[in-house]
Amino acid sequence: MAGSLPTPGLPALSPSFLLMAPIRALLIRAGAISLSLLLAACGTPQQKAESSSSSTRLPVVTTFLPITLFTRAVAGDCATVTALIPPSTGPHDFQAKPGDLAALRQARVLVKNGLEVEGFLDKLVASAGNSELAVIDSSRGIATIDSPEGEADHDHGHAHGAVNPHIWLDPLRAVQQVETIRDGLVKVDPSCAEGYKRNAAAFIAQLRQLNSEIADQLKPYSGKTFIAFHDFAPYFADRYGLKAEFLVDVPELNPSPADLQRVAAEVRTTQLKALLSEPQEGQRSFNTLAKDLGVKISVFDPLETGSLESSQDPGTYLRVMRRNTADLIQAFGG
Repeated sequence: MAGSLPTPGLPALSPSFLLMAPIRALLIRAGAISLSLLLAACGTPQQKAESSSSSTRLPVVTTFLPITLFTRAVAGDCATVTALIPPSTGPHDFQAKPGDLAALRQARVLVKNGLEVEGFLDKLVASAGNSELAVIDSSRGIATIDSPEGEADHDHGHAHGAVNPHIWLDPLRAVQQVETIRDGLVKVDPSCAEGYKRNAAAFIAQLRQLNSEIADQLKPYSGKTFIAFHDFAPYFADRYGLKAEFLVDVPELNPSPADLQRVAAEVRTTQLKALLSEPQEGQRSFNTLAKDLGVKISVFDPLETGSLESSQDPGTYLRVMRRNTADLIQAFGG
């Protein structure tokens, strides 16, 4: 109002200053926005370095969880590792999507377990048409165990091949897989050879220590039999002087009456205290059987699937294998 008095204790403001104040505020605000846009466009030195480093890393695709863990352990900061199969999905359940072809087209290296566990892979790689893609078969040169005859469901296509593929569950065979992955990455990316070798050596030392621990813990149970839901355990059993039986060949199968009778007879003969189910499969079938036999259900995780968080940390393999050993000892009544 024209007759308003100045606020006590404050200097009087001229009408021209009051008119200019909104304009000044707009100019200050515009300047701040321009500065923020400039900073965003330029980025901090750290952001630019990280972006540049990421763009120069070797692009590597892996198949499923254990192969992803082993490859991450070797790759370190030298490569960007992307899992083709989501960690929550096992190789038996995988259904390829268009994005998977794009990942293979952009990759320089593909790391697989081999031994036909990734039965879908050859056709998918052929469809991707990436002539520069180097494939590392981590099973190369590893001594294998034949799958038992007569257990496969060939009519439904759910079966292991002639050889059991679960080599990763023997820590010393896992050492061989890590060495093969290391050599393959060094060949493709010699500029980071020292990094791959250093990372592999550190993880191999942990795998050897793990093997020593498990061997000591299972030594009192040498010769004992344990029963798992599906046929994933022969390499583990072979390493530690145990015998492994199973209910079904692969987890997708439903047990037949003959399967149930065979396992029931084995439990009674061996006086086993628990059946080894899996976090992913088999609880319902095993629950009924365990109740009928008067035994408990324990767990052995074959590491075919896991959480997204667990797939980022190679230490997941070490932790799960230690937990498996503790649960197996309980199944033996220890």
